[in-house]
Amino acid sequence: MKTPTFFRGFHKPKNSEPNKFNALHSASQWALIWAKFKDHKLAIVGLYLLVFFYVCILFAPIITPYDAWEDSKYIYAPPSKIHIFHEGKLSRPFVYQQDIMLNTETFERTFKPDKSKPYPVRFFVKGAEYRWLGLVKGNIHLFGVDPQTSINLMGTDVLGRDCFSRNISGLQISLTVGLLGVFIAFILGSVIGGIAGYYGGIIDNIVQRLVEFISCIPTIPMWMALSAVIPQDWGNLKVYFAITVILALRSWTGLSRQVRSKLLQLREEEYIVAAKVCGTSGWKIITTHLLPGFMSYLIVSLTLEIPKMILGETTLSFLGLGLRAPTVSLGVLLQDAQNLAAISAYPWLLISALLVVVAVLAFNFVGDGIRDAADHYKN
Repeated sequence: MKTPTFFRGFHKPKNSEPNKFNALHSASQWALIWAKFKDHKLAIVGLYLLVFFYVCILFAPIITPYDAWEDSKYIYAPPSKIHIFHEGKLSRPFVYQQDIMLNTETFERTFKPDKSKPYPVRFFVKGAEYRWLGLVKGNIHLFGVDPQTSINLMGTDVLGRDCFSRNISGLQISLTVGLLGVFIAFILGSVIGGIAGYYGGIIDNIVQRLVEFISCIPTIPMWMALSAVIPQDWGNLKVYFAITVILALRSWTGLSRQVRSKLLQLREEEYIVAAKVCGTSGWKIITTHLLPGFMSYLIVSLTLEIPKMILGETTLSFLGLGLRAPTVSLGVLLQDAQNLAAISAYPWLLISALLVVVAVLAFNFVGDGIRDAADHYKN
């Protein structure tokens, strides 16, 4: 049998490393999982990407140079080029003034850099006011340029709005919808699956028939039907939570089956029988003794469910059935990418799709890493 990487060298510890071996020998389950997780290179890359994404959305108003809804005269401007050489001399990072040129025959707008007007990129500059976390009022942004021109790292859209600022704001919605939806699915799946697995009998039969019925309904038509019920006059906050609940209503079934199958195995263990003899209630046995015993497997399931939530929100918003403008999410931003002519002329509109792919892959890598680390029987 092949020895896992992080165990190699510990079966016969050298005299120079007794402390390291003793630390591993007495380590907790979570410490062992983390030690094995670090051997999964793709999982570490995914973890770094997720940390980067969530730091960006946490400080989104500060990182973005403009308000996500602020329009400008630079309609469909290409991504700004950052220069460090001006007239052959090394300079601090800067951008050139963009002159708008209009073709009178085709009415096509083009942008020509005026190389006589460099504008340095400044850090921690004053800009549009915002409320960080909805509480702290501020107007300091990480970077920016003089108001005479603009810096658009990802170009602009049909109204001249900065795509970089809008994509960071869209990440806020799309990634938090996944977390909130998974939390609701975790509660539903754990409670319903725990009750079915612990009590069994007719309760188990009813729960399993309900799970089978929900699982038989195609996912996207079910989401579309539930989204159609949302009143059109609801505010953005109500629609946000409604979409979260809709995504959770379809996702709890898989977790419920996993919890049920595990509890069917564990409910006859001696420590569970002892708890019953002592008069411990069924609810306390489920929440205190049974569910914590395989929490690592539940975390793996949750990690792999988050990408499905993100794709679900993106799909609904892309089809116009989820979040709607002026709310900014990656799915809403991708509505601008439905026109193939626009994509061929302005390919930077597809950056939102790239962010969805990267976020989903990062969650999948982390989920695979946790799954491998939590599997104690994996060679």
